[in-house]
Amino acid sequence: MPWVAVSKDKKGFVLEPSRRPFIPWGFNYDHDTDGRLIEDYWDERWPTVEAHFGQMKRLGANSVRIHLQLGKFMDGPDKPNEKTLDRLTRLIALAGKERLYLNLTGLGCYHKADVPPWYDRLTEKDRWDAQAHFWQAIAGRCAKSPAIFCYNLMNEPVVPGGKRKSGDWLGQPFGGKHFVQFITLDQQDRPRPDIARQWVHHLTTAIRAKDKRHLITVGLVDWSLDRPGLTSGFVPARITADLDFISVHLYPKTGKLKEALDTLEGFAVGKPIVIEETFPLACTPRELDEFIAASKQHAAGWFGFYWGKTPDELRRSRTIPDALMLGWLELFVKKAKAIGNSVHE
Repeated sequence: MPWVAVSKDKKGFVLEPSRRPFIPWGFNYDHDTDGRLIEDYWDERWPTVEAHFGQMKRLGANSVRIHLQLGKFMDGPDKPNEKTLDRLTRLIALAGKERLYLNLTGLGCYHKADVPPWYDRLTEKDRWDAQAHFWQAIAGRCAKSPAIFCYNLMNEPVVPGGKRKSGDWLGQPFGGKHFVQFITLDQQDRPRPDIARQWVHHLTTAIRAKDKRHLITVGLVDWSLDRPGLTSGFVPARITADLDFISVHLYPKTGKLKEALDTLEGFAVGKPIVIEETFPLACTPRELDEFIAASKQHAAGWFGFYWGKTPDELRRSRTIPDALMLGWLELFVKKAKAIGNSVHE
């Protein structure tokens, strides 16, 4: 597989060495139909993982976003789990076989029961160091593989305003999972974007000690902009020095496509933008189609979701969630053909 790099104009991506344009078009493979994360079943149900990767490829994907929980990969603050890393190495080989690029999103604490007690007891400094050890272990296994699209430092990190309770590192659950995570418990007298920038620098420095080539990003909530109201503290213009591109999670709402596009524009700070999560959750597939088309002014890639049911299986279902997923997958296939983007060189 060719390697992925940022284009010279800093607006998108290219494949090396040909310098052909590359448009990430793929899926969040964040759980299966039963809500289990990949580490929950990739040992005893590896053929299922292989089948799902083949299905995503046939649907037109060239990229897959994988979510890795820290508790599954670290047995202690500086002790990686080699068995789990071996399984990740096998997953990378599968991605290479299917010619699918991996977006590896790390430091997950989605299932609170999987978070090690020792991890929540760490101080801010020690927790950041444990996170750095996690990323060095991952980068050490991935550095030589062109099948890696990027390392995503964390899914939806937030710098709190003020002080949180001891050990209270996770945001409110959504669908039984904790997608938002705090990187400190006490802002003290520090500007929130400064904390975010220092955290990004700490982790990217750790990765670069093992891997100087693969791209690095972080998955931001759409309320990260420096605007009145709710903000994550991860202000794009303040945190991008060590990042290769910006990732944002955007779910447009019916009748409010312009608002979503205005938000996207706020993330345009001189580096490529990938809409790393989107889905017709609060709009119709037709409206999402319009949003994706209009977002090309700023976005250079898109990731939706795939949870293991094929379009044929979804058509036989009578549930509303399956109907939503079917509408999305039909749109995904159509857009994949329109993008005409693959990795067949």
